[in-house]
Amino acid sequence: MTGRSVRFDSAALTDVGKVRALNEDRFVDRPEIGLWAVADGMGGHQAGEVASGMLADALGAIGPPDSGYAFLDDVHGAVERVNRTLVAHAAIASPGTVIGSTIVVLIAYAGHYACLWAGDSRLYLLRAAAFEQITRDHSMVQEMLDSGALSRRDAPAFGKSNIITRAVGVNDRLALDLHQGPIAPGDIFLLCSDGLTNTVADDEIADLVRSRPPRAAADALIALSLARGAKDNVTAVIVHATADADITVDPALQSR
Repeated sequence: MTGRSVRFDSAALTDVGKVRALNEDRFVDRPEIGLWAVADGMGGHQAGEVASGMLADALGAIGPPDSGYAFLDDVHGAVERVNRTLVAHAAIASPGTVIGSTIVVLIAYAGHYACLWAGDSRLYLLRAAAFEQITRDHSMVQEMLDSGALSRRDAPAFGKSNIITRAVGVNDRLALDLHQGPIAPGDIFLLCSDGLTNTVADDEIADLVRSRPPRAAADALIALSLARGAKDNVTAVIVHATADADITVDPALQSR
């Protein structure tokens, strides 16, 4: 089928924040092949920066895709290999060791996108006037919201907001959630760690992303988080999709 191709303008920025001594966040920003990611090493565990760094390195080594299916498989395989390595390393360390990281990955190919994730690092999509959270957090807070045990009003003050229920490096079998859809010229994607969403509200994020080019928006988001104390590492990757030329769209991602 035919459709409008898109090209991408993106920017990525990370900061250690105002409290922690080490930045365990990592990002991938590869607009030339349509690949972006944010990995947040699990705070309070050993070598969180190793886990997030391994994920960033593995995704950084992926070559240009031959098809949508191959691209998705390459990303999935890279994350799964890191998961197996982290679990194996933890098994030979001291008892109870966890070397883990959240991950959110965005891939774009032939007019469509796919998102893979585990944990509470997020992907948002700003399309026209609508700002939508594409991912769904794998966290205790989200599970309690889903069950009705916690209200959205009370969620910000919940004492266990940092507990996640899924991550890379925690279990032998890694479950990655998948969401996919078409890309429209003018779409803006935001990938971020929870250091941003814990300090800046969604409507504020939308306003800053909507009104600025990628680098300026990333700067503004990080600056606002820092101004509010930024107790965690903060990372933002912003991707603008703009119209290019008519192409024949590979149906690979569309049909998955």
